[in-house]
Amino acid sequence: MRFLFPSDYFNPKQVDEAYSEQVGCLQNVGFEASTISLEALALRSAKIFPVPKPGETLIYRGWMLAPNDYSRLVEAVRNTDADVLTSDDEYLATHYLPNWYPLIRDLTPETHFFSIEDDLERQLGELGWNRFFIKDYVKSLKTSVGSMIDEPSAIRTVVAEMQKFRGNIEGGICVRQVEDFVAETERRYFVVYGRAFAASTSEDVPEIVEECAKRINSQFFSVDVVERTDGCERVVEVGDGQVSDLVGWTAERFATVWAEYRQQ
Repeated sequence: MRFLFPSDYFNPKQVDEAYSEQVGCLQNVGFEASTISLEALALRSAKIFPVPKPGETLIYRGWMLAPNDYSRLVEAVRNTDADVLTSDDEYLATHYLPNWYPLIRDLTPETHFFSIEDDLERQLGELGWNRFFIKDYVKSLKTSVGSMIDEPSAIRTVVAEMQKFRGNIEGGICVRQVEDFVAETERRYFVVYGRAFAASTSEDVPEIVEECAKRINSQFFSVDVVERTDGCERVVEVGDGQVSDLVGWTAERFATVWAEYRQQ
């Protein structure tokens, strides 16, 4: 098992500085690491340094990749006679909200899916909600007007700003019902081969995360949980573990989770 990180822009054999701490911690517990140039990946000319051993399984840890770029990463790995932990389909299974939502519909806010060609203002009006949270299949708008709206007519502005600041709408539009969450209670958990882990060994993994681990068929993914004002815990996000930041985690804790799995 080997971890694969984005390389430095100017040196394809050196890890991007943003991930240097993770690399160090993983190496400290016995894992090897390689790099890949994401710039070269887009040009279909990416090489992996050092080259993996034949038969090794690689786990990507880096920036989010569009489906085509992730497919190119998988191809680059398999060209070395190694393989990836997460296939193309498995990547999108947790990276795209419409793929994981049906599996945990009862554990997360109600969500509807549209294309940008739909009559969004009319369809939001038909939902009859007081507030709406807008995002594409992957991300919400964190700049400009933001992603929370009170009137269906505001959807046009949000979509236009998403296209302006993000460059494109990935997949389509997700409209999520706004629930009353308690501020500062959001926590991230990782699931590795069906086992859920918290950011601290002293923290118990909530039952709602254990339920996600049972229902979602992915080797490595993240689950973000928040507390509602009525005391109920809710899932606000699921993501592919390879491209999920270590929010609330230390690099050391992340590395020990993988070391613990390897010893099983």
